[in-house]
Amino acid sequence: MSYFEEYSDALKGLKFIDLFAGIGGFRTAMESFGAECVFSSEWDKHAQKTYLENYGEMPEGDITTIEAEDIPAHDILCAGFPCQPFSISGKRMGFEDTRGTLFFDVARIANHHKPKILFMENVRNFETHDNGNTLKTVKETLNEIGYDFWCKVLNASDYGLPHNRERIFMIAIRKELNVKDFKFPIPTYEETCLRDIILPDEETAQYIINRNDMTIDESKIPSETLLNKLPNRPVRVGTINKGGQGERIYSDLGHAITLSAQGGGPGSKTGCYLINGKVRKLAPKECARVQGFPEGFKIPVSDGQAWKQFGNSVPVTVLKHILVSIITTPEISSILENEESLEDRELATA
Repeated sequence: MSYFEEYSDALKGLKFIDLFAGIGGFRTAMESFGAECVFSSEWDKHAQKTYLENYGEMPEGDITTIEAEDIPAHDILCAGFPCQPFSISGKRMGFEDTRGTLFFDVARIANHHKPKILFMENVRNFETHDNGNTLKTVKETLNEIGYDFWCKVLNASDYGLPHNRERIFMIAIRKELNVKDFKFPIPTYEETCLRDIILPDEETAQYIINRNDMTIDESKIPSETLLNKLPNRPVRVGTINKGGQGERIYSDLGHAITLSAQGGGPGSKTGCYLINGKVRKLAPKECARVQGFPEGFKIPVSDGQAWKQFGNSVPVTVLKHILVSIITTPEISSILENEESLEDRELATA
């Protein structure tokens, strides 16, 4: 039994919504623990296609046009909302300061439905964005509408994925539930590397990069004896052109660099890697693997769209570790088991 299988029914009976859903990273993690998705929203038509193919449901479109009362009641609200500046951040603070931003839609839906838990994710620099005022505004807004708030930057590399991806994760719990503290999961520091997840050469030939301006520093190529023994980080072994963005070459005995929805150069969005003597990008399926998506995850879009989607996604394995922390926190587990039913809460908010 894998580590997570022990918790496969831990959220059974609970309902969640998936906002700014992308290709369903939150949904994959939540459903693996038995929770039921009752609403999803994603405006990008290509991401909608991937979502539909994998979950059998077309997400609703622009969340800013959807009334809170038209969304079903739920226990957990999941949202990987985009980072946006708040126009008057640092002046008044609170709920009104978020209007005109996509976080406002998270807040207004939470304010209406009052789910037990908000589970959110954003880019690492959200923590310091606008000199910390953005995060401060989020915290004060959630406090104003009745939530205690915790956040922490976690790196996927520290939780069993060969992928250097730092993101801020945020947990908010309703104040009346009286949870005094929440602790994010301790890193597992599992020994892993990109080679663990690469596809056979015959499936990746189209991603090989042939450039006359490629330079490999043989002295930096790790020994094969160091398989899964190197620090959990990317290991740079060469450059293309001047070594700018998308022009750095890494060893497959290290970790992947952060997948990105943007970026240029021959390694745009995935980075360049020396694999079996050839330099290439990662295939979309390899991107799915370094983000922790299951083997059966379907990719019905072009490579370009797939790279963008995985670059925008959240590392599923990290979400699962956070969910285990939620499930195993005594105060929270009792809440999840004993809090009033959704039917009661629907009557209360009707």
